[in-house]
Amino acid sequence: MRLTSTILTYLLLFFFTASASADRLTPETLWDLGRIGDAAISPDGKTVAYLVKRYELAENTGTSTLLVQPLPESLDSDVKMAAFDSPGVESKAEALLSDIKGLGSLNWLAHPSGNKLIYIAPGQAASNDDKKDTNKEEETGEPQAWMLDPTTGVARQLTHVEDGIANLITSPSGDAIAFTVDVKIDKEVTEIYADLPKADARIIDSLMYRHWNQWHDYAYSHVHVAKIDDKGQASEPLDLMATLRADCPLPPFGGSEQFTFSNDGKEMALTLKLVNNPAESTDSGIYLVSTEGGPLKNITPGMPGYDMDPAYSPDGTTIAFHSMERAGFESDRNRIMLYNRSSGKLREITEGLNQTTHHATWSEDSKSLYFQSETRGTTQVFKIDVDNRALQQVSEGRFNFSIVSCVPGNNRLLLRQQSMLRPTELALLDPSNKQLGTITDVNGEMYKTLELPTIEERYFTATDGEQIHNWVILPPGYDPTDGKKWPMLTYCQGGPQGQIGQWFSYRWNFHMMASHGYVVLAVNRRGMPGFGRKWNDDISGDWGGQAMQDILASTDAMIADPSIDRSRVAAIGASFGGYTVYWLMGNDASRFCTMVAHCGVFNLESMYGSTEELFFVNWDLGGPYWASEAAGNAYAKFSPHKFVGKWKTPLLVIHGEKDFRVPVTQGMEAFTAAQVQGIPSRFLYFPEEGHWVLSPQNGVVWGRVFFDWLDRTCKPTP
Repeated sequence: MRLTSTILTYLLLFFFTASASADRLTPETLWDLGRIGDAAISPDGKTVAYLVKRYELAENTGTSTLLVQPLPESLDSDVKMAAFDSPGVESKAEALLSDIKGLGSLNWLAHPSGNKLIYIAPGQAASNDDKKDTNKEEETGEPQAWMLDPTTGVARQLTHVEDGIANLITSPSGDAIAFTVDVKIDKEVTEIYADLPKADARIIDSLMYRHWNQWHDYAYSHVHVAKIDDKGQASEPLDLMATLRADCPLPPFGGSEQFTFSNDGKEMALTLKLVNNPAESTDSGIYLVSTEGGPLKNITPGMPGYDMDPAYSPDGTTIAFHSMERAGFESDRNRIMLYNRSSGKLREITEGLNQTTHHATWSEDSKSLYFQSETRGTTQVFKIDVDNRALQQVSEGRFNFSIVSCVPGNNRLLLRQQSMLRPTELALLDPSNKQLGTITDVNGEMYKTLELPTIEERYFTATDGEQIHNWVILPPGYDPTDGKKWPMLTYCQGGPQGQIGQWFSYRWNFHMMASHGYVVLAVNRRGMPGFGRKWNDDISGDWGGQAMQDILASTDAMIADPSIDRSRVAAIGASFGGYTVYWLMGNDASRFCTMVAHCGVFNLESMYGSTEELFFVNWDLGGPYWASEAAGNAYAKFSPHKFVGKWKTPLLVIHGEKDFRVPVTQGMEAFTAAQVQGIPSRFLYFPEEGHWVLSPQNGVVWGRVFFDWLDRTCKPTP
């Protein structure tokens, strides 16, 4: 009887343990989440179309589905979205295309024959009249432009570009599309020496021969325009940048937001970087060109920082764009500039604003602009009046919002909404009263059963008396009154200028870390946007200074909490966060039991000689280490490799071979330093990944090794 009872007890324990485990976010279930991609509102303002990508872990790949759903007339709802706790006003969605690889660049076209959906998908042999099977499109060729009639389900391939296209947009005039094509201009070695067809070499005469995760491929991304006639046929594409050794959009992060049509479709505004020293300059500009081709007109001469993301006002009189004032500073305050198309005059409407701006979007009446901006650990939506520059915040809540577009015919905005607990869903916002309604529930079924962490804001005092904002993510089941001691992860952010906001990462996922049994401390140290420009700028030239003290001060304040086990505190981070981990290894006074550094900067001198965007290190580190005695001293003062003699803490190093931003040798140097000194260490190496781990199965490997390392060196109590 006792044996039977014991077996029953173990079975019950196994059942409840398995159930609890299944209802928590893990490296595997993270890839079960649907990811909302492009979204677009129909020209009549009645329908939203959007893409949802889902991954098949066993196949190590993903496919996308195109959905349409009517927009709700009212945002009133008593239903709360799981994890968001915002009103849910979703309507029934219909899938028009299902399970397509390479589906993207979703837009609407106000075509004379009716509103059409335009998108990129793998091309087929030309077939203008046959109705396709929209439930399972063949994936046979290079990415091409397609046009789909949402009322009939008939899809037509519009382009037949040999090597495919990218970054597709539509003209407001309804009679044209634009997209980018990689145009080969430079010669390979085998073309220079035709008698050596098996030669495997590169002849390099200038910097930026590789960038982030790609070698220069002898081609440049050029904007092309194709006209669409009344029958829905596309003309041969016209290259608006012919013979130009320049890219639009700017690699590696630029997208279709960097070029746009005028309202009448007769002109385009392009973001271009036409400088002789691209590795050392952030001087991009806005250029205008006729959609019939012709000369380019620079409307931003004498402006040495980043100028990008042009947007024509609906009344056609003005072009708004983002601009950074200081040359070489990639994280300068992003201003909104207005260019008068008649007079050619420029003016800033965000003058004096102590925050940065993103995604400037015109209101329908052209009298104001909306933008999103980091604010105290969130990203909110703001409205600014064009004439009097009156500013107001029109969104609220513990979210990161990003603007998709205004909804034609009413006063609403379509937004992306996310938090640390839940990935992106689509939402509507009424700026007049801040009323918000979440209109999709892509991951609702999964969130019905997930056991959720709790998020708190805490402020701690820095060594100079300033207040440091911190996000604290508490595990499911956390109870400060039960006497249990919890292990803690001090998360060190990258950037270095990048706010820890309410974002949902697919690797550095605080929800997942807390669900694994760790309290997470995420420190908005010096260098973060959202807390004023001085706070943002103070990191430059002071990498190992006050920012590190902010992290240590917050860590010390947090481990004073009686629920934290101070013997089981780890430091983790990537990129500049990886630099932070390496720095703390030699300067932390043994606060941490273990460390994890992903793609971190280890040796500032070798970093300067092997990275690609030299404007970044020139600004943040004060130029080359040989430029002056002061510069050399600063490198020595703040380079983690100078302090390896103090290393004692176990270290997990993670790095990708194709990371050209922070070259893989940085991780190898750190791992060697640990191994030679007999410090417990492991090197997780990804030969096909860059600065990020993007492959599904590699992502799971990352998560498993990450938690295995933490559990062995900072093991939580069961």
